[in-house]
Amino acid sequence: MGFMFARIFTAALLCSLLSASLESALVTTAFAAGLGNGNGNGNGNVGIGNGNLNGNSNIGTGNGNGNGNGNGVHATGGNLGAFNTGTGNVGAFNSGTGNVGAFNGNGNTSSTSGNHNIGAFNGNFNGGLFDGNGNIGAFNGNYNGVGNRN
Repeated sequence: MGFMFARIFTAALLCSLLSASLESALVTTAFAAGLGNGNGNGNGNVGIGNGNLNGNSNIGTGNGNGNGNGNGVHATGGNLGAFNTGTGNVGAFNSGTGNVGAFNGNGNTSSTSGNHNIGAFNGNFNGGLFDGNGNIGAFNGNYNGVGNRN
């Protein structure tokens, strides 16, 4: 029952966001006048409600270009998902580099630790160099070299 409610709520939320986005676009009555305006906008976005209504109502040459690109859901550094830090992570709550899943590569004292893990809760809270890397599964490569600072 709870899962069905969550699906219905998510569908309703997406419909309302799409409707609001379309209405806003239709309400805009002014158009760009000139050359090279409003190009390259709204590309490469991940999540909900990113990269909309950019590069509109310009007058002149070369205005309103390259806006609203590469936005994510609390993601930067080439991360895909939510609440990731580091670079190239996919999933949620990952840190380090190249982790896939959730809660991987967090709380390490060295950037050489907690990288390239697949699964959940891998490569966390390591204190040495090159600890907790390349684990697959869950709860692997954690709490190694505790007390070491590099």
